[in-house]
Amino acid sequence: MFLFVAFFGFGLIVGSFLNAVLWRMKEGMTLGGRSMCPRCRAKIAWYDNIPMVSFLILGGKCRACREKISWRYPAIECSTGLLFALIGNEFFVWWDASSWVLTTLYLVSGAILILIFLHDLETMEIPNILLWIGVGSALPLLLVLDAIGFHSGVSPWSLSLHSGILAALVGFLPLFLLSALSRETWMGMGDGFLAFFLGLVVGWPHMLVALVLAFALGSVVGIFLILLKKKGMRSQVPLGPFLIVGAFLALFLPEWFPGIFDMFFLYW
Repeated sequence: MFLFVAFFGFGLIVGSFLNAVLWRMKEGMTLGGRSMCPRCRAKIAWYDNIPMVSFLILGGKCRACREKISWRYPAIECSTGLLFALIGNEFFVWWDASSWVLTTLYLVSGAILILIFLHDLETMEIPNILLWIGVGSALPLLLVLDAIGFHSGVSPWSLSLHSGILAALVGFLPLFLLSALSRETWMGMGDGFLAFFLGLVVGWPHMLVALVLAFALGSVVGIFLILLKKKGMRSQVPLGPFLIVGAFLALFLPEWFPGIFDMFFLYW
């Protein structure tokens, strides 16, 4: 319980930072400078910038202009906190050095993926800078993870780096081909590079599960939106958010339901 609360609190702080990053990216601003109200641009004092707490104390309004603060800000903070708490609860063991590295990989990647999820959902574009940061942080962490667990009896093919690269290629190549053959009418090239990043994070064979879940979820949500007349048959729906949700599920499902996970690969 202590770890769950500690990681949740850390996630709230990171979620608050992600809110600022996302807004500044949309506004074309740098990350420097103090936090400000997105409406009146008044500087936000530290006591009005406490994740979740300040939103509740202020009644969801800016102290300066009294305009409503969007519900998405506390929602992103809470979602990030919950994701971090789940990662810490499932993968972190304080006396195991490799779990520190693995948890760091999932936390850093999780924060980047939340940004990609929200940006793609809103604009149907995946910023290349986020993908480069994701891949650039995942590779060295995988190397450190292998270095900690390496000994003379370890097969090179069981290394996390090899598993990650195999999964990254399996995720990247089909999406890249679909994008290239359709000239990005079926899906964008960014989806292929996102799949590469996700493969590094979840590894093999989890990436196969992530892809199946992503396309299944995308199909169900697409049909549901068409039935509700929110989308038409020719409407575009971003694939990135479904890839990310599929990857998170592929990460946690083996921990929660190992039997179902084994049955999936037995079937395939």
